[in-house]
Amino acid sequence: MTARWVVDIAEERDLKITWRPISLLFKNEPAEDSDYFAPVNFTHKLLRVMEAVRVGEGEDKVADIYWEYGRRIHHDKDRDFAAADALSAVGIDTSYADAFDEEKWDTVIREGMDEGLALVGDDVGTPIIAFDNSKGERTGYFGPVITRVPEKQDALKMWDALNDMMDVDGFWELKKTRTEKPEFGERP
Repeated sequence: MTARWVVDIAEERDLKITWRPISLLFKNEPAEDSDYFAPVNFTHKLLRVMEAVRVGEGEDKVADIYWEYGRRIHHDKDRDFAAADALSAVGIDTSYADAFDEEKWDTVIREGMDEGLALVGDDVGTPIIAFDNSKGERTGYFGPVITRVPEKQDALKMWDALNDMMDVDGFWELKKTRTEKPEFGERP
């Protein structure tokens, strides 16, 4: 939902979005016999494909495959699709699916994660948003975690507030307990 919010306001706030990996397999290190292992191992392998696409095709194609993954996982509730099918659906060469089982991409994933976590600390999850504040300092936050995309004016206000908070030294955290599940809406 956070990704959809950022995309919705990108043009109005002149944002250039770069999608970077965070592997919940690496972050949470679940035991292989846990119920959590299989889904995070699957999405980790999808990240390998995404990073191969980044190297071979560039950021625009990364966005295409990122959104296709999201449609399949969140809208279709498909957590076991073939990477080649997702690539084909968005017009990307299906040979990138070979990266699914190639551990060499794990270094790139860890580097991307480390960059984000260096800005926000290790005791967070996803999403992480990072950009340069008004002082030119690279800074970031975990979140915002939202359950639905706000209407345009509220979406812009939320971005502006986040942007303003990036300038406040010593600001660390806002939190309230989530009482509803994400509302993904129609399949984009």
